[in-house]
Amino acid sequence: MAISLKPLGDRVVLEAVEQEATTASGLVLPDTAKEKSQQGKVLAVGPDIEGEISVDDVVLYAKYAGTEVKIEGNAVLILSEADILALVK
Repeated sequence: MAISLKPLGDRVVLEAVEQEATTASGLVLPDTAKEKSQQGKVLAVGPDIEGEISVDDVVLYAKYAGTEVKIEGNAVLILSEADILALVK
């Protein structure tokens, strides 16, 4: 998804990657039973971020980090680079 949003400083814009809706035994989980996603695809990075994180990376971030906003009808998360815990390979 292309967005027209440029984060400032050490901020990153992410699109949350949805968790699976079924358990290992095949039970379908309702939205109210699912945990909040902690993985996201990087859509944009601020100018103060150097090298390690780039657009299209998939990252793991802190559970209650960032601010969720709607841009062009899509929900995105804006968070600080410090809230990113790891790159998912």
